[in-house]
Amino acid sequence: MSKLGTLGARLHHGEIGYDFVKNRKIWYGISVLITITAIVGLAVRGLHMGIEFQGGAVFTTSKNMSVSVATAEEYAEDASGHDAIVQKLGDGSLRIQVAGIDTDTSDRIKDRLAEDLKVDAEKINAELVGPSWGEQIANKAWQGLGIFMILVVIYLAIAFEWRMALAAFVALVHDITITVGIYALVGFEVTPGTVIGLLTILGYSLYDTVVVFDSLKEQTRDITKQTRWTYSEIANRSINSTLVRSINTTVVALLPVAGLLFIGGGVLGAGMLNDISLSLFVGLAAGAYSSIFIATPLVADLKEREPAMKSLKKRVLAKRAQGTAQDEAQDAPVTGDDAYDDEEAAPAVVGPRSQSASRGRGRGRTPGKRR
Repeated sequence: MSKLGTLGARLHHGEIGYDFVKNRKIWYGISVLITITAIVGLAVRGLHMGIEFQGGAVFTTSKNMSVSVATAEEYAEDASGHDAIVQKLGDGSLRIQVAGIDTDTSDRIKDRLAEDLKVDAEKINAELVGPSWGEQIANKAWQGLGIFMILVVIYLAIAFEWRMALAAFVALVHDITITVGIYALVGFEVTPGTVIGLLTILGYSLYDTVVVFDSLKEQTRDITKQTRWTYSEIANRSINSTLVRSINTTVVALLPVAGLLFIGGGVLGAGMLNDISLSLFVGLAAGAYSSIFIATPLVADLKEREPAMKSLKKRVLAKRAQGTAQDEAQDAPVTGDDAYDDEEAAPAVVGPRSQSASRGRGRGRTPGKRR
């Protein structure tokens, strides 16, 4: 536990480190594979849009219903002739969603459900949802996403540089694509809560990235005046120095979200919690991954293409090669005539060294004034 507790300090001071930038092609490959899987899932299965986006009716029964979800779903589909989504809420009531029906059809379905469920029709609450409201939410979400992306790129370009702005933009697109793709693969319903979750993860994803970028900017100030580190190596040191901080903030954020997803949504059966918590959970995990494995290595790739950084890398490697050659020359064994010449120049000392008379003078004398 003591070693684990000091891991962050050791990483921050550069005593230990993991070479994330050097293995960036592996991380790029993993991200490409995950992204392609998400896109394929999105193309094949598509998003399961909620009733807020399609329009239809929502029927909510009274509490403590003894009917199972599967049975209620069968009743709703028989009564409406459409696919139905049934969720059992925490108080035992049923939430039945049927898309693509009008007012007259809604009243008929309500009466049929009351008969099948053996409850009074007045105890079933019916609400009609128009598709135009969902379209407005989607349009506002796209507008908000576009404005957010533009402002982020402008801010990062001013506060840092355009390469960091581009890397952060790629990381954000990476996180959103993976989150939406997993939503399609899992088959969760897309509701306004999902939209809220997607917009929320953008800030979390950007937070870790900006923390690493700030450390990188500080450590690369006047980088061309030294010949000890290349830009990629300093970028790797920046990731390591903020690694434990990123992991801690991500874990702390994921714990309550996991509680919403697995306890609130799974045990209590709260549908809205499922919608928002899944997008938050996947987005937070993807954001932490992209800030470490995608954004900063991508910045290093872009910076290493600059003439100044290429020249710096050559100087650093040349200095290291020179130092290695000197170390090998010092460690090389001396034989033959070279050994004879070295013995003439500096004879080896074997056994105890003899002290000169002046250095031995005064030994055994009690301390005091010299005579």
